[in-house]
Amino acid sequence: LCKAMRSRFINKAHLNSTTIQSDVADLYCSACECALCEDCLPAHEDHPKVVLSQALEQHRNRLQERLGAVQNRLPQISDALSFVREILQQLTNQRASIEEDIQSSFEDLHKQLEVRKSVLLMELEVTYGLKQKVLQAQIDNLTRGDGDITATCTQTEEALAEEASVATLEAEHELEERLKELAILRMPCQPEENDQLDLVMETDGLRKSIHNLGTIVTTSAVASQSEAMGSGLEQCIVGHPASVTIVTRDKSGGACKTGNAILSAEVFTPDGSIVDGEIVDHKNGTYEFVYTVPKEGEFSLALRLYDQHIKGSPFKLTIAKASERRGKSPGQKKKGSKRASSALGTPRRKTQNPIEDDLIFKIGTKGRNKGEFTNLQGVAASSNGRILIADSNNQCVQIFSNEGEFKTRFGVRGRSPGQLQRPTGVAVHPSGDIIIADYDNKWVSIFSCEGKFKAKLGSGRLMGPKGVSVDQNGHVIVVDNKACTVFIFQLTGKLIAKFGSRGNGDKQFAGPHFAAVNKNNEIIVTDFHNHSVKVFTAEGELVLKFGSNGEGNGQFNAPTGVAVDINGNIIVADWGNSRIQVFDGSGSFLSYINTSADPLYGPQGLALTSDGHVVVADSGNHCFKVYRYLQ
Repeated sequence: LCKAMRSRFINKAHLNSTTIQSDVADLYCSACECALCEDCLPAHEDHPKVVLSQALEQHRNRLQERLGAVQNRLPQISDALSFVREILQQLTNQRASIEEDIQSSFEDLHKQLEVRKSVLLMELEVTYGLKQKVLQAQIDNLTRGDGDITATCTQTEEALAEEASVATLEAEHELEERLKELAILRMPCQPEENDQLDLVMETDGLRKSIHNLGTIVTTSAVASQSEAMGSGLEQCIVGHPASVTIVTRDKSGGACKTGNAILSAEVFTPDGSIVDGEIVDHKNGTYEFVYTVPKEGEFSLALRLYDQHIKGSPFKLTIAKASERRGKSPGQKKKGSKRASSALGTPRRKTQNPIEDDLIFKIGTKGRNKGEFTNLQGVAASSNGRILIADSNNQCVQIFSNEGEFKTRFGVRGRSPGQLQRPTGVAVHPSGDIIIADYDNKWVSIFSCEGKFKAKLGSGRLMGPKGVSVDQNGHVIVVDNKACTVFIFQLTGKLIAKFGSRGNGDKQFAGPHFAAVNKNNEIIVTDFHNHSVKVFTAEGELVLKFGSNGEGNGQFNAPTGVAVDINGNIIVADWGNSRIQVFDGSGSFLSYINTSADPLYGPQGLALTSDGHVVVADSGNHCFKVYRYLQ
């Protein structure tokens, strides 16, 4: 209403709406945004005006639109509320899990200290007992000697005090012989032991270690503020490492200064398969993702921080061939010359002497249903005729018979104990328990053969477990891809040993993937970025190393899965060359498994089934394949 109408309305508060309506003209001033009465028309003569009914309808429409726009935000807010509540619940669960780990770790340390105290006290008693026994025996000997001498001397003195006679002569002869014996009797007059019994207790280093024992690790990084940069986001070259730098930021956009954020990176090929890469944590809030793409085309890079895309993710990548290629040795094929979806195609029989085996069957397509996979990784085979597949991006493990019949699957996505976030490795313990390496949750989960969660191990120690295996003693072997270390645990979670560090030395790794154990209880590890296979004792001593970067016999382009047959031969999945090679126990190349009928594309985990066949995770083709294998 105009000012005049408002004034009149106040003065005539008793008037009804009909009376007010009669004072209002059927016009609306668009400039002043008010209805006009007859008195105000002259004052608004130069202003744009519309019919009042039209203005009312437009106003109602605008109001309805704004209402709809605001109401449309409710689902978004509801989703955000659910997501934040889920994060809070996961945070609470993680707190409870860490509290349990702290209690368990310190209880274990307390037990170890009690055991050590008992050992030291026992050692003290044993050592004291041995020394005391020697000294007490010497005291007993000296006491007996002293008693004999004293008694004989007393008897002799008494005899001498009496008057000499023929009657005492015989007794004196006996005393004389006894005195002769005592005079030459050897007595242990020098100490046969010492009194040293000291305790050396180096507690300073232990106290310092205890003072610094354990760290609560976290970061304030959020995905919505974090960003990526670098040449790896631009045009990349086939077969050449590309690098992307990720800068993590907090909710206000400030740069984070510490590492340990949970970051994942996946390069997707045009057909939906995933290219492997390595994330390096610089421990200053920045991270580097290095990857190598085996063929040209349009790819995408998904960078997630705590399972959420960072700014700009997913990124589109253009992969091009290098303008100049290095020459190849005779008998080697050009990359991509036979099959577009494979880095190197299949080895030629005439030059590479493949084992004359055929594909028995393959199971799987891309998807989320039973018998479908999204980035399958680890493979295991049980003695009771089962094949287990770690279906990484579907957050589950699927189980099949040796004949490929689907049996069951289990796994719930999440970051709480008993849930799976990114299962990459799987193994079967002699007890029947199923052991799963969870890369993103940074621990190894133990499930019963029915898929019921039992325990987790390695929490707080592992950075990125990729592969798992079991040794002859029932210990769990964990290949930590991110830490470049092999850990050996008891099934209870107690750490037995660990070895390895980042580098290209004989006892170092660069992105190790999987492990197998031979009949000598030696651990065979595939060293992905060092393009080699290494064999170690259970104590971490290098026994054997073989392989180099290339496409020839016995060479690798990033080895992944590994298995050992009953004769000690080593079977290796050659990821970048998309093939499977066979070596003897000393690392000498024997042959290939013939995969030419249906070529592999980026094979990952590999195992030998209970009926003697080779099963491999054909990750790029979203299936697993079973081949005949001549042992």
